[in-house]
Amino acid sequence: MAQETSPPPARTDSVSARAWRAAGDARRGTRRVRAVVAVTLVGLAALAVLLVPVLFPLDQQAVDLTNKLEPPSGAHLFGTDDMGRDLLLRSVYGLRVSLLVGLVAALVASGLGLALGALAGAVGGRVDRLLMRLVDTFTAVPHLLMGIFIVAMFRPGVWPVVASVGLTHWVSTARIVRAEVHSLRARPFVDAAISGGASRLRVAARHLLPAVLPQAGLAAVLMVPHAVWHESALSFLGLGIPAHQASLGTMINGARGSLSAGDWWPTLFPGLFIVVTTLAIAGVASLWRERINPRRRSELVL
Repeated sequence: MAQETSPPPARTDSVSARAWRAAGDARRGTRRVRAVVAVTLVGLAALAVLLVPVLFPLDQQAVDLTNKLEPPSGAHLFGTDDMGRDLLLRSVYGLRVSLLVGLVAALVASGLGLALGALAGAVGGRVDRLLMRLVDTFTAVPHLLMGIFIVAMFRPGVWPVVASVGLTHWVSTARIVRAEVHSLRARPFVDAAISGGASRLRVAARHLLPAVLPQAGLAAVLMVPHAVWHESALSFLGLGIPAHQASLGTMINGARGSLSAGDWWPTLFPGLFIVVTTLAIAGVASLWRERINPRRRSELVL
């Protein structure tokens, strides 16, 4: 009697490999969708702040009490505020101010952090310790409290807010750049340059700074959403942009009374402009981080 042969066991390794590939494809698809959405939103915000003021000029001090607190409709897509002003136009103008403050403040803070971090990492010794104690001092004080102190010394306006954000947000960039420079100083090409007679200044300018610029640029992009929130907080407190000038923070501050009366749109739409724009910029920054850090990108695909 012939002995029956049992079927071979299923190959679990091929099944698990297919599952890993399917999970990787799903994650890549999700990342691609997030990238498209983030880039699209940032592009729309840039086009809005560039084209809307040219196509639809807005008088910042004009009021129309006959259209006071109208809900969203065909005539006013976002409704009107307590002064009868169109919320869509004012939100775009406010976003323009917030992005201006965020971009300029991020450049100021990143430039300051890049210079001090590179100096501390390249020179080392007492200079490094002194600059790091300065960083610890700035880190110990809350950014918003220090920003309020700086803004309070000047009249309300855009540039005091830029100075406030730029002078209080450079410490993270300085730490990142210093750590990168310390890592690069241990590389063989730096030792070769020093052995060849290159000075510390030449090594820093020719080898160290170009290597840390991508990280500093990423820190600057990541700082823009934080600067936008910082400007909105200062304007909400009445210490940033003047009350008559369109700003997302001043708009939310001026809509507090309307919100308590049940009129939700003067608060909702400026808040959505802040949240959506900052999340989109953070999404673009995450794409940049994956580009300059292939190891992290490969880990995300697994």
